[in-house]
Formats: sequence, structure tokens, C-alpha cells
Amino acid sequence: MVNHVEWREGDIFHLDEGAIVSDPAWSDQMRNVAAALFRLEHNRDEQDMLAVLGTLVEWLKAPEQTGLRRAFVVWIRRVLLPSRAPELELPDFTDLQDLHEVHDMLAERIKKWPEQWEERGRQATLREAEERVLENKRNAARRLIARTEMNDQLIAEIAELPVEEIEKLRAETQH
Repeated sequence: MVNHVEWREGDIFHLDEGAIVSDPAWSDQMRNVAAALFRLEHNRDEQDMLAVLGTLVEWLKAPEQTGLRRAFVVWIRRVLLPSRAPELELPDFTDLQDLHEVHDMLAERIKKWPEQWEERGRQATLREAEERVLENKRNAARRLIARTEMNDQLIAEIAELPVEEIEKLRAETQH
């Protein structure tokens, strides 16, 4: 293991995030903040994310690390959570200044995420089903317009659509 690195102006260093995340040499015992950041970005699930945050809270509790804790709070708010849960209602971070507060708040909020995902899925499925039913009704009305001499009112009753919708469909078929 390298204990000392000599930096020269113009030197460029690259970090392989994937290797750092999966390599035991970058373990928690090293207290490597960069490795923790990469683990947050590549977390397997919400519990893994909370575990890494908890580890950072322990590592960064010294008063002189206040700026670093705040930087993590800003990064979590602006980058991690929007990419992790883009459609979820995210907590208001404006009053949260410390990583410990963010960890505690997220620990509570994350419990509700699966329920919110399920509800969004149910709502999306319901909307898709309603749209399919509506399109089926329109298709039935189009067939009646094309194959019969029924008036718009009667087709509207049979297809269970507003008369205005039938008039619009009839106008479309005539063009």
C-alpha cells in the first residue's frame, strides 16, 4: 500500500469508481470519504444508502468537519436523491444543515417510498386502462360511423361517448 504520494503540478489522477466500490481495500476501516461517496452513488437499495450515510455521520462528527458534512447535505439534496427517486416528493432540506439530521429524516422517509412507488404504479395502470377503454369506445364508434347510417346521438349512446366526440370522429372519417 502506498503511504505517500508526491504530487507535481500537471499530474492527473483517475479514480475507478467501480473498483473502489467493490474492493475491500477501500473498506470502512480506512474511513475513505471518496469511497463512501462512490458507495452512495452505487448503492444497491435504500438500506445500503442509509448504512453509508450512517457511517459518514460517525466519521464526520468532529467540529472541523462541519463544512464537509454540509457539502454532503447539499450533494445529497441536489444530486443523489433527485437521481435516486426523481418522482418522489423529496423532503425540504432548507432547514437541515447537518448530515446527521439528513440521515435521521431519510431513515423515516425511505420507509414510505415503496408505498409511494406502488401507488404511482397503480395510478399509472389505472390511467392506461382508462385510455384503452376510451380508445376501444372510439374505435367502436368509428366502425358504426363507417358501416351504418345511425345518427350521432344513437352512436354516442351505444359507444358511451359524448355526442361532440362522435361529431369529431365523423369529421375525421370524412377527410
